[in-house]
Amino acid sequence: MIVLFTDFGLSGPYTGQMKAVLARMAPGLPVIDLFADAPAFDPQFSAYLLAAYAPEFPADSVFLCVVDPGVGTDRRPLVFEADGRRFVGPDNGLFELLRRRAESVRAWSIGWRPERLSASFHGRDLFAPVAASLAMGNPVALEPVDPASLARPDWPDDLARIVYVDVYGNAMTGLRTDRLPEDAVLRAGGRTVRRGRTFADVPVGEALWYANSSGLAEIAVNRGRADHDAGLAVGTPVEVVL
Repeated sequence: MIVLFTDFGLSGPYTGQMKAVLARMAPGLPVIDLFADAPAFDPQFSAYLLAAYAPEFPADSVFLCVVDPGVGTDRRPLVFEADGRRFVGPDNGLFELLRRRAESVRAWSIGWRPERLSASFHGRDLFAPVAASLAMGNPVALEPVDPASLARPDWPDDLARIVYVDVYGNAMTGLRTDRLPEDAVLRAGGRTVRRGRTFADVPVGEALWYANSSGLAEIAVNRGRADHDAGLAVGTPVEVVL
């Protein structure tokens, strides 16, 4: 399967144009929309999401990852492999947390270029054809690179910020819950919240944090919206109070 992880959104032509390339070059293969609303222009925040959600997919999956504010510059186009899953996208830190957490990693620079390569849409012109070729088992011109050269040493292992707000207004952090004490309290947006197992652990209208289904700490308001009710947004700092 091919898994899409982008900041394109579903309005406008961009996701559809990439899917058209995949349908033409990898007919019959399932294409899964994982994130179309990854944090816009922000490879760092997106990296924590990608590392949390990618392990749910089979080891032979190909991820087409386009959060690429440096499109058209000299940043490298990459194929990155982590524990058997392959990721196609830009060398801008998007794969950094995958690199740290995987047991085995390999990386390649993409040497192939299409006849038509726009300056502003490498997702359609470069990354989608490469992802389709990999998924179909077709050869692609790749040059091995040292995975350590992709490192972003100044990025923390867990990010104490809001990295995503879902359709319900729940605010996802870059903190893995298995790294937090059971009695940890989170403080964000001027509000202090205690841990719960599920939404109904607090009265309607009250906030809590919990371990979401992919292992990240998430702040929610029971039958409300943490973004509106608690003033949380992507980038809001989160403090862990022990």
